[in-house]
Amino acid sequence: MKQAADSEGRALSDGPISVSAAFEGNESIAEARAHAWVFLRYLQAELGVPVSERAMDIVQLVVSELVTNTRKYAPGPSLLTLDARDGAVSVTVWDTEPQLPVVRDTNPIRVGQHGLEIVMAVCRSLEMHREPVGKRITATIDLAEDPVGDVADRRP
Repeated sequence: MKQAADSEGRALSDGPISVSAAFEGNESIAEARAHAWVFLRYLQAELGVPVSERAMDIVQLVVSELVTNTRKYAPGPSLLTLDARDGAVSVTVWDTEPQLPVVRDTNPIRVGQHGLEIVMAVCRSLEMHREPVGKRITATIDLAEDPVGDVADRRP
C-alpha cells in the first residue's frame, strides 16, 4: 500500500483534508480499514474535528465493503481516498473495472452480495461514476452524528 496525504498543518476550515492509499491487490482489507482509522483519529486528535464512535465504525465498514468489492470484481490496482470537509468524510474507491455495480433489492434470504445495500443504508450519499479508465464510487458519511460519542483510543 502506498500512501499520500495533503493534510499537514491544515484545518477543515482551510478546505478539504485528503489522504489516499494505492492498493496493488495483495494487501488485506484490514489495511484499508486501518488506513481509515488513522485518518479519522488524526482529524480528531490533531485537528479537533468531532468524530463520533458511530461515524468511526461506519467509515471503516464502508471502506471494507467498497475495497472488498474492488478486490472481488476489478482486476488490477485500486485507489482509496478519504476527504474530510464540512463535517463529513467522503470515501472514494477507484478501480480498473468500468462496469458500475448493481445495487440489489433487499432480500433477507439471499446469502451474500449485500455490500452496496449496507453502504446505501448507512451513508448520507452514494455516487458511482465511470472514468476514462475504470470507475469511481464515493460514499459520504457524517462525522459527528453523536458529537459526545468521540472515538475511543482503540485500534480496529
